[in-house]
Amino acid sequence: MKKILSVFLGLALCCMLAALPVCAEEAAAPVQAETAAPVDDGAVGNGMVTLVSDPGELIPVYVDEAAEGAAGTLEQAMADFSIGETVMGLVKDSGIYDMVTGNWKSGLMILISFVLLYLAIVKQFEPLLLMPIAFGMLLTNLPLAGIMDEPIYEILSNPTYHGKAGIPIYNGETLVGYQYIKQNGGLLYYLYQGVKLGIFPPLIFMGVGAMTDFGPLIANPKSLLLGAAAQLGIFMAFILALLVGFSPAEASAIGIIGGADGPTAIYVTTKLAPGLLGPIAIAAYSYMALVPVIQPPIMKAFTSKKDRQIVMGQLRPVSKAEKIVFPIVVTVLVSLMLPSAAPLVGMLMLGNLCKECMVADRLSKTAQNELMNIVTIFLGVTVGATAKAETFLQPETLKIIAMGVFAFGGGTLGGVLLGDLMCKLSGGKINPLIGSAGVSAVPMAARVSQKVGQAENPANFLLMHAMGPNVAGVIGSAVAAGVFISMFG
Repeated sequence: MKKILSVFLGLALCCMLAALPVCAEEAAAPVQAETAAPVDDGAVGNGMVTLVSDPGELIPVYVDEAAEGAAGTLEQAMADFSIGETVMGLVKDSGIYDMVTGNWKSGLMILISFVLLYLAIVKQFEPLLLMPIAFGMLLTNLPLAGIMDEPIYEILSNPTYHGKAGIPIYNGETLVGYQYIKQNGGLLYYLYQGVKLGIFPPLIFMGVGAMTDFGPLIANPKSLLLGAAAQLGIFMAFILALLVGFSPAEASAIGIIGGADGPTAIYVTTKLAPGLLGPIAIAAYSYMALVPVIQPPIMKAFTSKKDRQIVMGQLRPVSKAEKIVFPIVVTVLVSLMLPSAAPLVGMLMLGNLCKECMVADRLSKTAQNELMNIVTIFLGVTVGATAKAETFLQPETLKIIAMGVFAFGGGTLGGVLLGDLMCKLSGGKINPLIGSAGVSAVPMAARVSQKVGQAENPANFLLMHAMGPNVAGVIGSAVAAGVFISMFG
C-alpha cells in the first residue's frame, strides 16, 4: 500500500514540478522586457525566455501545496492495487533487471573492482589506497544506486517554494529566477569535491611530509640530482601520449604517472584532465605496488655486477637546525620559482616542519595518523567512484595503462643512468643502484635499491643512501606537476 501511495505522490509532484517552468514562462510573457537572452535548456524551458530587471516584476507561480500532496482516497488506492504490477515494479526497480536488460558494462566494472580488491587485500598491492579505490569503483557502478550522481537544479519564478528561499539567478544585472535543488546529489559526489577542488592531495602530502626524514638528502645534496633524473619517465610518457593522439593537458596527466606519486597524479589530473582520473589513478597506484617487479630488471640491465657491489660510506650526521631550516628554504625557493607547485610542496614541507621542530608533536601525530587516514579513505573511495563504465571502458584506458608502465620504466632508467655517470665521476664511490630510488614511491623504491644491492653483496647497506634520491623524487614530482599546470592549466 505504501508503495502505491508513494508512486501516486511521486507522479503528482513530478507533474507539478514539470509544469512550473512552463507556467513561469507563460505568466511572464506579457511583461515588456528590456533584455532577452538564451537560457540553458536544463534550467527554464527551451530557447528564449523573458527577463526582467526588477525582481518585483516577476509574476510568481502560486502552488497549491496541499493539492500537491493529495494522492487520492484509500478506496481509490485499493481499487488500483495489483500484486502482479507491484512485484513487476519492484523487479524493474532493481539493479539486476537494469544489468540484464542492457547495462552489461556496469556488471563488467563490478568484476574489475573485484579483481582490484583481490590485488589489494590478498596480494597487498598498495592496500591503503587500492582497496578504497576498488570499493569506490564498486559503489559507483552499482546500477541505479546513484551514489555519484550530480544534484539536479531547477529555476522557478517563486522567491520561496515549500518554505525554502531560492537562490537568485542573474544574467548580468537581470534577474532570471530562483534556483532550487530538485534532487540532491549522491554521497560520493559531495565527498569528491575535496578531490575536484584540489584539497585532498595536498593534505596527503602534509601527512607524507610528517612521516619523512629529509636527513639523507641534506647529508648528500647530490642525491637531489638523482631525484630529478628519475623524472625522465614523466616527460618520456608525456611525449609518447602526444604522439598517440592525446591533448597536451591529457598527456601531462598521463606523464605524471611516471613520478610514482599517487597524490600528485590525482592532483594534476583533476586540474588538467578530470575525465581521465579513474584510469590514471588506478594505473598510478597499481604500478606503485609493482615497483619491486618493474625496477629490478631495469636496474640490473643498465649496471654492471661490479658497480652493484659498491659499498658506500656512512652519511654525515645532520643537525636539528638543518632539518628545521630545510623545509622553510625549499618552500620559499620552489614557490617563488614555480608558484603552481606551492600547494603540494608547501603542504609537504609544513608536515615535515611539524615533525622536525619538536614543538608541535600533536600536530605532527595528527597529520601522520588521524588526518592522513581520514583523507586517504575519502580520496581513495571518491577517485574510484570516477571510474564509471561509460568513461572507463574506452580504448584510451588501455593506452593509459600501457603508458603508465612506460613512464615507470623511464623514471627508473633515468635515475640509474645518472647513477652510472656519478659512479664513474666519483671514482667508484657511488653505487648506481640508488638512482632507481629517485622515483617518489617512498620508501618502497629505496627498499628495492637495498634489496638488489644486498643480493650482490651481503655487506651492502644502501637504504639510507637511497632515501636521499627517494625523498628528492617526491619534491621532483611536485615540481614537474607545477610545470605542467603552469603550461597547460
